[in-house]
Amino acid sequence: MTHPPKLPKSYLALGVVVAAYALSFFHRFAPAAISQDLAQAFQTSAASLGVLAATYFYVYTLLQVPTGVLVDTLGPRRVLLFGGVVAGVGSVMFGLAQSLDMALVGRTIVGLGVSFTFIAMLKIIAMSFEEHRFATLVGLSMLIGNMGSILAGAPLTYLAEHTGWRGVFVAVGVVSLLLGVACWVWVRDPAKTYVSYAAVKASLLSVVKNRHTWPATLVNAGVSGSFFAFGGLWAAPFLMVVHGMERSTASAHLSVYFTGFAAGCLLIGSISDYLSKRKPVAIVASHLYCAIWLFWLTGTQLPLIGTYVVIGVMGICAAAFILTWACAKEVNPPELSGMSTAVTNMGGFSAAAVLQPLVGYVIDRHWNGTMADGVRVYSPEDMRLGLLLLAGTAIVGAVSTWYLKETGCRNIWKGN
Repeated sequence: MTHPPKLPKSYLALGVVVAAYALSFFHRFAPAAISQDLAQAFQTSAASLGVLAATYFYVYTLLQVPTGVLVDTLGPRRVLLFGGVVAGVGSVMFGLAQSLDMALVGRTIVGLGVSFTFIAMLKIIAMSFEEHRFATLVGLSMLIGNMGSILAGAPLTYLAEHTGWRGVFVAVGVVSLLLGVACWVWVRDPAKTYVSYAAVKASLLSVVKNRHTWPATLVNAGVSGSFFAFGGLWAAPFLMVVHGMERSTASAHLSVYFTGFAAGCLLIGSISDYLSKRKPVAIVASHLYCAIWLFWLTGTQLPLIGTYVVIGVMGICAAAFILTWACAKEVNPPELSGMSTAVTNMGGFSAAAVLQPLVGYVIDRHWNGTMADGVRVYSPEDMRLGLLLLAGTAIVGAVSTWYLKETGCRNIWKGN
C-alpha cells in the first residue's frame, strides 16, 4: 500500500505565514467597511477618521526597513512570533476602545505587529523556493492572503450590523496570537542566510544606493499607495455618496475589489514568470489601473453590474505593484532580499499613510456643515476632489514603470 507524498515542510511553513498575512490584510482594509460605526462610536470627522485608519500605515512604514534587517539577520521565525503576539494585543485593545485615543493606540499596535509578516513571507519564498517561481508564489500567497481583505468587506459589514464590530476585533486578536505560536512551531529559519550585524549598515546602504531599487519603490508608492488608501477607507464612502449605494452594496463592491486584486496577484505574477518579463507586464497593468481612476473622477453613472465590473477590473490591474518586490530583489544581492523588498514596500505604505488623512482633510475643507445623526454629510463633489489626490498618485506610479530595470525574472546583481 502506497501513501501519498507528504507536503514539503517549506509549504507548511509558508501556509501558516500566509494565514497570518491574511489577518494583516483584514486589519488594513477593515476601517472602510465600518467607517460609519467608527464615526458614530468616536464622533469623529473625515480627517480624524483618516488618521485613525492611517496609524496602521504610519508604523508599518517606519518598520519596513528594520523588519528587512531583522529577517536577514535573525531569520523570520522569531520575528513572526513577536508580530503575532503584538498584533493580537493591539486588535483586542482596538475592539475594546472607548475613546478615539485608545482606538488610535490599539490600531498603532496592530500596525506594529503585522508589519513583520509580509517581509518575513517574502524572505521565506526567496530562500526556500526556486528563483524563477518567485512572482508566481508571491502572487499565490497574496491571492490566499487577500481572503483577509475580502472578509473586511461585506462579511465584516454584516457582522458589524448584527453582532457589533468590537467583538470581531477581539476574536481576530485571539486568532492572531494563535497564528504567532503556529509560526514558531512550523517556520524554520533558512540555513546560512544571515547577514552579520557588523555588515548590516553597509548592506542596507548598498540597497539604498542602488539606482535600480528606486523605480520599483516609486511604482509601489503610486499604485499600492492609492490602492490601499482607496480600499482601506475611502472606497465605501465614495460609492455611497457619489453613486448613491446602500452601505451593504458599497461593501459588496469592496469585496469584489479585493477579490479582483487577489485574482490579479496570481494572474500578473504568473504571466510575468511565464513571459520571463517584469517591465512590460507592470506597464500595461498600471496604465489600465490609472484609466479606471479617471473613470471614477468623471462621476459617470453606470448600472450596478457595470460598477461591479469596473471595480473588479480595477482590483486586478492594481496587482501590478506586486512585481516591484521581484524587481527590487533581482537587482540586489540575493542574501539581502529582506532589505531590498522592505525598502520597496516602504513606498506604498508611506504613500497610503499620507494619503488617507490627506484625502479626509480635502473632503473636510469643502464640507458645507451638513450633519445627520451626529455624522458629517459630504457632497459628491467633496468626494471627487479628495479622490483626485489618489488618481494623481496612481499616475506617478504608472509613469515610474517605464524606468524599471528588466531582469528577465532572474537575479542580475553583479556587485557593482
